Amino acid sequence: MNLKPIGLYHSEAKAPYEAARQPLARIQTRGEIVLESGQQFEQALEDLEGFERIWVIYLFHHNPHWKPKVRPPRGSDRKVGVFATRAPYRPNPIGMSCVKLVKISGLRLTVEGADLLDGTPVLDLKPYLPYADAFPDSKVGWVAQAKPFEVRFFPEAEAQLEFLKSEGLTQLADFILNQLEYDPTSTDKKRVRAEGAHFVLAYKTWRVQFTVDEALRRIEVLKIFSGYGLQELAASEDPYGDKSLHRRYLGRFR
Repeated sequence: MNLKPIGLYHSEAKAPYEAARQPLARIQTRGEIVLESGQQFEQALEDLEGFERIWVIYLFHHNPHWKPKVRPPRGSDRKVGVFATRAPYRPNPIGMSCVKLVKISGLRLTVEGADLLDGTPVLDLKPYLPYADAFPDSKVGWVAQAKPFEVRFFPEAEAQLEFLKSEGLTQLADFILNQLEYDPTSTDKKRVRAEGAHFVLAYKTWRVQFTVDEALRRIEVLKIFSGYGLQELAASEDPYGDKSLHRRYLGRFR
């Protein structure tokens, strides 16, 4: 059996921890599927633009091996069978995501709400049909145990996120929602630590301060701050190439 990708997905989400847990409506980060030329895919795309959502069938290109049991990112502290999850560690590394189709321009499809990573090989595209693909009353097994937290952003955090987004850090807001909506303080599943009455979540060289109200199932994101110390920031070494952004940020938000 030979499967040949028909194109690649491109976005700012490059590392596995940046991927959405599922393509949810609130995830608005855009990406682009670029199909191969010279394969008559222009004809294959005809009439697809009339659909609001499409299924994307793709390869999990970051996962060279599979696991019979995995620890889900939400709703369970125990390992469950991989066939009862949508984890990428599968015998055949095939994934599927339902995404919003924004527009088609030649061989380029702009999509929204994908949980794919940059460089993902795309195998196939299919239209999403609500009458055939949606069964909202179906049982969902162990996933029913997952109770999400409501994630709220303080005005200061919202302003900081808008600034960072304007500077090209487009994945941070979605990353925060993905990480904090379920199991927000799990050190086994994410880079988080307790600091007094607060918690701190790490994203690359940035840090997110938040509080947790277990009774109300509510997360409040207080602020975003630099992961660099002042001496680190003053040093000439810049392995991540982002110190200039941190300096601009600190010049605006103290």
